[in-house]
Amino acid sequence: MILSGKVALVTGASRGIGKGIALELAKEGAFVIINYKNNDEAAKEVMKEINKYGAMGAMMKWDVSSFEETNNNINHIIEKYGKIDILINNAGISKIGLFIDSTEGQWDELMNTNLKSVFNTSNIVVKEMLSKGKGTIVNISSIWGNVGASCEVIYSASKGAINSFTKALAKELAPNGIRVNAIAPGVINTEMNAQFSEEEKTQLEEEIPLMRFGEAHEIGKTVVFLCSDSASYITGQVITVDGAYL
Repeated sequence: MILSGKVALVTGASRGIGKGIALELAKEGAFVIINYKNNDEAAKEVMKEINKYGAMGAMMKWDVSSFEETNNNINHIIEKYGKIDILINNAGISKIGLFIDSTEGQWDELMNTNLKSVFNTSNIVVKEMLSKGKGTIVNISSIWGNVGASCEVIYSASKGAINSFTKALAKELAPNGIRVNAIAPGVINTEMNAQFSEEEKTQLEEEIPLMRFGEAHEIGKTVVFLCSDSASYITGQVITVDGAYL
């Protein structure tokens, strides 16, 4: 229980990587606040799994792309639970298609969900962490934030910005005892990759040296490490977890 007594907020935690992160944090004793936007039933299922481990948590439904909603809800969390020790910025969406077919609406939607949400949560949580002189932030990026992906230009741009945001904020907050890192997952076995046919999945697995997709709990375990005292000298890093794909 290396995170016992910690309060963790995980955005986009009702499914996929966010769910995997929430469960791994809970296994290590953290009180996990599950943020989600739409799917009440999925969030309830995550909470049930957390309770199975004998852990505790809470569900909070709001749109992290809205600064006002985020401000109100995070202030409520701090008032009710006294602190936020761990912030995991995971909420994100992806759209695949040619850049020339992209619209301004798609740009705004991806940037607001993937990038502006990171500003919204961090802007508020950092102030609380500064008052205590400690805290950990982990931003979920992507391998495409490192190198870019054809037909995912806007998504790649949003994740690349998260990488730079992470490195800059880490330098700014390090003197105050707050660590900021990012994880760049490769191909993870989640709903986001459900659009692949079985043939496409097989072809993709053959390009990954470990010969398989990653699992959400593997990203979760990396998050746990970064949030633990074992990573006390690690900050400003973008850690790639991709089975040596890139």
